[in-house]
Amino acid sequence: MSNFFEKSDLSRNEADNIISDTLQKCDDGELYLENSKSESILLDDNKIKNSSYNSDLGFGFRAVSGEVVAYSHSNEISKNSLKQSADNLKSTLKSAKGTYNHSIPKSNKKYYENINPIEQKTLNEKIEILSQVNDYLRSKNDNVKQVTANFSGEQKSIEIIRSGGETLTDVRPLIRFNVSVMLEKNGRKETGVYGIGGRQSYDNYLKEDNWKNVCDEAFRIASVNLESKPAPAGEMKVVLGPGWPAILIHEAIGHGLEGDFNRKKTSAFHNLMGQKVASEGVTIVDDGTIDNKRGSLTIDDEGTPTENTVLIENGILKNFMQDRLNARLMKTRSTGSGRRENFRHIVLPRMRNTMMLSGKQTQDEMIKSVDKGIFAVSFGGGQVDITSGKFVFNCTEAYEIIDGKIGSPIKGATLIGDGPSILREVSMVGNDMMLDPGIGTCGKAGQGVPVGVAQPSILIDKMTVGGTKL
Repeated sequence: MSNFFEKSDLSRNEADNIISDTLQKCDDGELYLENSKSESILLDDNKIKNSSYNSDLGFGFRAVSGEVVAYSHSNEISKNSLKQSADNLKSTLKSAKGTYNHSIPKSNKKYYENINPIEQKTLNEKIEILSQVNDYLRSKNDNVKQVTANFSGEQKSIEIIRSGGETLTDVRPLIRFNVSVMLEKNGRKETGVYGIGGRQSYDNYLKEDNWKNVCDEAFRIASVNLESKPAPAGEMKVVLGPGWPAILIHEAIGHGLEGDFNRKKTSAFHNLMGQKVASEGVTIVDDGTIDNKRGSLTIDDEGTPTENTVLIENGILKNFMQDRLNARLMKTRSTGSGRRENFRHIVLPRMRNTMMLSGKQTQDEMIKSVDKGIFAVSFGGGQVDITSGKFVFNCTEAYEIIDGKIGSPIKGATLIGDGPSILREVSMVGNDMMLDPGIGTCGKAGQGVPVGVAQPSILIDKMTVGGTKL
């Protein structure tokens, strides 16, 4: 754990006094201290193309009055910089007349270890593994034309000091390993991408069996795409596979269930609390308590312990994801969903691990029930409009379904629709829920945070598919 005042002319006691003085007439606020260390190593085209290490230290000072947020940050932890920030906040909120909210729950639960993954292997050891990855993939067959592999690791230590000297701390490890392989056959080129990650050490992920599994999966996806044919277009049934396809739920539904969009009435769900918004059997949660998962948090960036928040239960809208500000203004409680990219950014209500829970049907039952449709296994990029829930997603691995059987792989399929409508078109929920492999990053208001998704296979009775078949 970092001692943020060790090399500073600012003592903890002085910081406590400045914080309490600044926030005395405010509704909420805190000093957020952060020390992060990160690395990235990239192999491309048979050689190490990039190796970087970054260390970042600073604070963000926030004061909240009503719905107004005053924020100041600095990469210098000193008496002068904190006093300047305090003056800025006071100037912005000079008419503040609130009562500081001291109520913040406590928890002793932790969902990952206090480790620094960067220090667990030397740079040479990491480069050697990347070299083995390159050799392993290129030895598979002569169609392999390009291999790209990347390690990234991070340790982020945070300390939150609230008015009155209340202090909360967390140390967050994070690693990721990605592989991309391009195959060429008969003049056609296709790429397969796969990766794993989470809040663990490199050792947990970079055992030989693990990195070979990642390589095999990237190679498999590229091989499938080499044999793919143009995707059909039109309105049809769609079976979504388990795991990563839940990114559609994250984007098209999850964002619409964040507190700020609903308080401002810009979400399609803002006036639907307690109402039926999805088919029976659809239960969606946002869970920050899964051990070692990428989206998990011991505490959020306001110090609130994380939890498993039920958003939709058996089709009924039950909760929104809340930070402290939006919870207070909506007269509810924080769900431990207040997150920020780093100390330079304000807190927003954000997702953690967003999941649709398992049902009772099998994937085989779903496939057999479809006369004509597609089976979508994985997605790439997509676009979504929060207000309407309308989305467009590109399938990176998909197959046609004909007469209840999986047919040829298809290329160029896009899924088009809107989140609220799609929820009502779910007719089967599988018993095979699976977590994503741990590579997700969510963007909102210019901030990126690590997240996870999960779902079982699901059957959507009616969905617009954009294809390339003429």
